Amino acid sequence: MPKLRCCRKTFIVLAAVLFGVPAFAQTPDGRITGVVRDTRGTPREGARVAATNVATRVTRSAITAASGTYTISDLESGTYTVSATLIGLRRATRADVLVAGETTVDFVLDPVALQEVIVTATLREQELADVPFSIAAPTAQVLRERGAENIEAIAANVAGFSVQNLGPGQSQVAIRGASAGQIARDQPGVKEQAGVYLDDSPISLSLFTPDLDLFDLSRVEVLRGPQGTLFGSGSLAGTVRYITNQPELGVRSTFGEVGGNWINSGSGGANFKLGANAPLGEKAAVRGVVYHNQLAGYIDAVQPDLSVNENVNSGTRTGVRAALRFDPSERFSIVPRLVYQTVRIDGWNRIDAFNILANPFTTSRAAVRLGEREQFTQIEEPFTDEFVLGDLKLRYDLTGMNLTSITSYTHRDILVVRDAGALTSSITGGSIGLAEDIYTLNSPLDDATTVDVVTQEVRLAGGIDRVQWLVGGFFSSNQRDYGQSLRVAGFEAASDIPTQGLRAARDELFFSDLSYDMKQTAVFGEATVSVIDRLDLTGGLRYYNFDEDREQVFDAIFANDNTGTSVVSVPGSTSANGFAPRFIASFKATDGITFNAQAARGFRLGGINDPLNVPLCTPQDLTTFSGRDSWRDETAWNYEVGAKSQFMGGRTSLNLSAFYMDIEDLQLIVTAGSCSSRLVFNVPKAVSRGAEIEFASAPSQYFDFSISATLNASELRSTLTSTDDEGVTTVVAGIEDGNRLPSVPRVQAAASATFRRPLRSGAEGFLTGTYNHIGTRFTQIDDHAPGTGTVNLNSFGANTIGGPLNASTFTFDPELPAYNLFNLRVGFARGDWETALFVNNITDERAFLALDRERGTRARVGYLTNQPRTFGLTLRFHY
Repeated sequence: MPKLRCCRKTFIVLAAVLFGVPAFAQTPDGRITGVVRDTRGTPREGARVAATNVATRVTRSAITAASGTYTISDLESGTYTVSATLIGLRRATRADVLVAGETTVDFVLDPVALQEVIVTATLREQELADVPFSIAAPTAQVLRERGAENIEAIAANVAGFSVQNLGPGQSQVAIRGASAGQIARDQPGVKEQAGVYLDDSPISLSLFTPDLDLFDLSRVEVLRGPQGTLFGSGSLAGTVRYITNQPELGVRSTFGEVGGNWINSGSGGANFKLGANAPLGEKAAVRGVVYHNQLAGYIDAVQPDLSVNENVNSGTRTGVRAALRFDPSERFSIVPRLVYQTVRIDGWNRIDAFNILANPFTTSRAAVRLGEREQFTQIEEPFTDEFVLGDLKLRYDLTGMNLTSITSYTHRDILVVRDAGALTSSITGGSIGLAEDIYTLNSPLDDATTVDVVTQEVRLAGGIDRVQWLVGGFFSSNQRDYGQSLRVAGFEAASDIPTQGLRAARDELFFSDLSYDMKQTAVFGEATVSVIDRLDLTGGLRYYNFDEDREQVFDAIFANDNTGTSVVSVPGSTSANGFAPRFIASFKATDGITFNAQAARGFRLGGINDPLNVPLCTPQDLTTFSGRDSWRDETAWNYEVGAKSQFMGGRTSLNLSAFYMDIEDLQLIVTAGSCSSRLVFNVPKAVSRGAEIEFASAPSQYFDFSISATLNASELRSTLTSTDDEGVTTVVAGIEDGNRLPSVPRVQAAASATFRRPLRSGAEGFLTGTYNHIGTRFTQIDDHAPGTGTVNLNSFGANTIGGPLNASTFTFDPELPAYNLFNLRVGFARGDWETALFVNNITDERAFLALDRERGTRARVGYLTNQPRTFGLTLRFHY
């Protein structure tokens, strides 16, 4: 609390100073208005019009309404350069616009400059083609046309970007093949490898990256390669930024979307989304959106009595975003914002291939054969996630420079309930040998996570002649609490095994209470020098320092050999500091071709491992996995070369990049044998190398298409071994030189084509088809270990559940197969509204997204899977 009060005081002082500077300035009354149209005379909504004062270099901007109109207010008298940009149309610029009172500037935008998207990847506005490293920035319109509604679908359409689905609300982001494998819920100390931001506010949380609704989004920026210089820890492999539409001064608009969808052999879903922008006088505006999604289900759950609960993974996602923009003067802007989203999913998108309680091999229990989209459960498995973000952005334009402050507070409250029946029965029935009426007791495993994060960043940016520069400072305080509880009602009475612990309640077989407190500070700077007219050199550096304290308490018979007399208490701390440099060279060979080269270092903070669940471990497991109390920082040097080109008058673009990433102390996640524990190992060397290609063309205003692809070869360059008591040396958990890094496909490709035709009465029809290919992957590094694809069904000997069995082994392929998805969208638009029909996953492909297992593979083997063929209808409007 004292540090929070200190942060608030700092903010108040800063705000007071900034307010005070323009307090006595005369309010400027200049205004630029106009209409933006295309070459057919159609007003264009969503175009960005920017006016830059030639003398002061201060820029003000506005977004066109559905009627194509815009207004930029509160301009000082003088000469301005005014430009208009819109994805798919050529940028238009008017120089030497004299403003004294009200001035009208209309634009007609020609087709089609594909790269003229304004991005802020370097924390200053640039056109996409001018960013001197590999970046993708699909706009909201592009994502909508391709049927992308979540971060997983975004990744499928962006080269070098992959997301592994690990269950409802749980995903793992990887960029350019740098991946540690499946992060589990019970590893709260693991940090992310790719940073995720909502505008300027970090929202990354390992495993639980918020799956935000994309309504009223401007674009998604995917920055490939280490971004630690400007974006800090968690951006070792790259950074993903959701960029939202901001409040617009002088503009009143209402916009929304309604729709419904139906899943083949599943349930129906619907959505309702509404937003508005309203001026509050001449100096302020508010923009807000609300949305509700009814998410359809498609997984059926077989019950112990062999009845079937249908579509158990349905759910809801509801949220609100509201931002206020207040400009006391032309130079000063204040934007506070509140974001709230709650997600509830009733079950998991998991299919069971083998379940110790439900399989076709049993003879003394009912044999169960599960369908291709079925699982076995005894209880419901709900997931809930409450996400709150409050942030405040202050910006003050000085002569030749600007000062920006971003303060944010994030709160997460996540509850994951798993049916741990397979895991529990493998212990109580398989390892201990208790009777069926005991090992089949309901076993809900509750995983609760709460996170509170405060961040403060201040940066100063400017430019003189041929030099553009930026310096800043960053502070974050992250408090994360995590706990697990496995309470099997009636266990003690039925088994006569005492379960009451010092922290564990009666019938609670596992208890944990973990608290992490991390503080991070950093200072950073970056400068770009135009050595000659066509050659820019950039250098940047970030110094970081972090400290993490941990308190861990474990209790109950699955975690503690001394239940009732003591608890397992594992306090600890870790700290680190270092530098993250970046060097970039950008050469503009011609007006349409630019060559870039970059060397950048990224980092991922270390942490502290949880103790092993000793009562569940075999002696060999204890030998192999003991003594690994913490893990070190992971670092990576990324070297890349690339070319960005435009031709056919800006209607076609081709971007190429090749990269080599040298990773040290890779933080790999491994399963600790049969201990039902997971650890992080540092692997000395790993590499990721590959190439990305992005091609887009719009030969005419009626047709455009794009193709992107990634080739990636990421693999280990070190081997870790363990020697048992008999002197036999084996490779630990598949960590062997040459093995592929987990969760990342070798090949990923996407293609999209859109046809448009004018219809009667000013309407326009459109047809969009998309194709996504995701290559083979592994979920964890353990999947390379010999024998991983074979389950010994008799590993519990005389205690084998359902035995005697009619088979001795169950086999599966731990390498996830490649899959292909086809989507189609057809509709028409007229004026302020648009309606469309769509079919996603036309071929009804059943993809295996990740391997899901319990107690190694002895208790359960399953897969997270995708949504089947889906039909839908949407209606959008903007007034």
